[in-house]
Amino acid sequence: MSDGDQLFAKFGKQCPTGTVLFREDDLGDKLFVIQSGRVKITKTVQNRTKVLAVLGPGDFFGEMAILNQKPRTATAEVVDDAHLLVLDGRTLQQMVVSNAEIAVRLIKKLSRRLDAANTLIEILMHQDPKARVILGLSREAAVAGDQAADGTIRLAGGSAGLAQQVGLTEEQVNAVLDRVVRLGIVRKEPDELVITDVERLHEFLEFIEMQEKFGAT
Repeated sequence: MSDGDQLFAKFGKQCPTGTVLFREDDLGDKLFVIQSGRVKITKTVQNRTKVLAVLGPGDFFGEMAILNQKPRTATAEVVDDAHLLVLDGRTLQQMVVSNAEIAVRLIKKLSRRLDAANTLIEILMHQDPKARVILGLSREAAVAGDQAADGTIRLAGGSAGLAQQVGLTEEQVNAVLDRVVRLGIVRKEPDELVITDVERLHEFLEFIEMQEKFGAT
């Protein structure tokens, strides 16, 4: 029996599509590792469900509830029949101590979370709503965007979700979005934003940063 088979025999769980592994605000003491299938991570933003990520084989999630002993910050639902490893805090600690690869992967994931938090802080420090919205779009595209074959990126949550992320009202966000829509950079759809030209989005961001640097209005 392979190491993977041994792990699944001891910690494995088969979960059909539609299984809710945990909900936002639940107390939790389990970490999940995906061996096969896919799991969608969502969060409620202003009474709307925002897709944060869709995870696949090799990904793990749920570790923050173990590390900080706080309620779950999102909901996890199986979207393709999945085989999962389900680990409690004690087991995770033992595996980290005995397996350097697991420890490194966990550190890398936590580092990405820290980078995302630092980026969000930088966004919130901008006074210009235009900069906040464009930076927010760029961040969301990098962190949670679902890139299609044609290069477009779909962001769930629409303008309400983006407003929540960047600390602006939905009205302020829509005023900026309307401008990039006219430029053909973004397209609005029900409960979604579609970035149609990622390169032009980055160029527009550079233009705004140049305006800030040289005090242009």
